[in-house]
Amino acid sequence: MNKLQEIVIEKRKQVEEDKLLVPLELLEQSIYFHRECASLKEYITRKDKSGIIAEIKKKSPALGAINAEIKVEDLAKAYEQAVVSAISVLTDAKFFGGCNADLIAARENTICPILRKDFVIDKYQIVEAKSIGADIILLIAAILTKEEIAQFTELAHKLGMEVILEVHASHELEKVYKNVDVIGVNNRNLETMQIDIATSKSMSKLIPAGFIKISESGIENPEIVLELKQYGYDGFLIGSHFMKHTDPGKACEEFIEQINKQKK
Repeated sequence: MNKLQEIVIEKRKQVEEDKLLVPLELLEQSIYFHRECASLKEYITRKDKSGIIAEIKKKSPALGAINAEIKVEDLAKAYEQAVVSAISVLTDAKFFGGCNADLIAARENTICPILRKDFVIDKYQIVEAKSIGADIILLIAAILTKEEIAQFTELAHKLGMEVILEVHASHELEKVYKNVDVIGVNNRNLETMQIDIATSKSMSKLIPAGFIKISESGIENPEIVLELKQYGYDGFLIGSHFMKHTDPGKACEEFIEQINKQKK
């Protein structure tokens, strides 16, 4: 069993437990449930934004603990001040050290679009994402059928959220649903945990025209961002690189400043 399969098995158990603890009816009573969502598509293509999706990630299966004691509310504010295009919040507890409360804390301290980064395998999680203040959900092609991707996308849209469909290999593009908002290419192989930026380069030519593209994982310096822009990428999801710093917000700010200098 690879790590991705292990995560999905645990996620199915967790979701069934969550359904018993917090029924859908309670999720729909959340103060965030009728809130109008911010648009990732809009923010990521704005000229005054960086295209950076900065991630709040306390640990990972590949690295272990990264920055477990970070104050989410302070980091969300710092990321916004760094002029990110969006903030990604890991809400998986067992493998990534996150929780729904982290996303709520970020929501209360920023107007930026927030991506709920998790392993979505059930419609319940989509309603849950809306109830905790998320603007965007992530769907991972490797763990979903084409039919699930379509159903989950339509539910997210009904609730006012946008959808990133994450792919890693060319065969996963067969699952692309026409109404997803963004295609994300993960440079990390979720089965082996190995990273290769060349994945984004090769996949860029295969993604159907008309989709906003973002590159995820392994983006360690501004030069990679500028290079991937030449391959048609508008957004860049960066987590571990910032989180490994004592002050992730400052690291993000300096990273974006370097991009802006090199663009001139």
